[in-house]
Amino acid sequence: MKVVFDEIYDQYHQDLYQFIFYMVKDKQVTEDLVQEVYLKVLKSSERFRGDSSIKTWLFSIARHVSLDHFRRKKRTRDRIADYFDWGEKSHIIKDECPLPEEMAIKSEEIKNLYTYLDFCTVDQKSVLVLRYIQSFSIQETATILNFTISKVKTTQHRGLKLLKKLIIEEQEKGGGSNGF
Repeated sequence: MKVVFDEIYDQYHQDLYQFIFYMVKDKQVTEDLVQEVYLKVLKSSERFRGDSSIKTWLFSIARHVSLDHFRRKKRTRDRIADYFDWGEKSHIIKDECPLPEEMAIKSEEIKNLYTYLDFCTVDQKSVLVLRYIQSFSIQETATILNFTISKVKTTQHRGLKLLKKLIIEEQEKGGGSNGF
């Protein structure tokens, strides 16, 4: 198993790291979640039947680990909100976590696109990252997300439509800045 694991790590680590980072946008959390994915890979390797590619299987695990992270984060946020009396504006509190300095985004358009992804649903974001950043096919994306091909196409279409709308709105405002 060590040889196989080393091959998986060497071949897919960078893509796996990028996928999770695009989802959570926090370097430390990304590193923790990547380790969690590798632990799940080691624990479940004997159950891998080869119905899909190793990369598809790996990214499916990564997606589930990311979704579990968001669920835990939401439960924690809900418990904290219940503990304190936030008053009327409790629903306005936002996570202001900045992008890591190591993130080397070269152009303003890519920065804006990255910001616009936050306005997409988790499903739309997952599909768009897998399709356009990780270059998975529609079939591979469907397998990773446990969606039908039709759902991937519909989710992709709606996500792209939302991104286009946000880009047009930003351009009409005099564009270029991330002034959301």
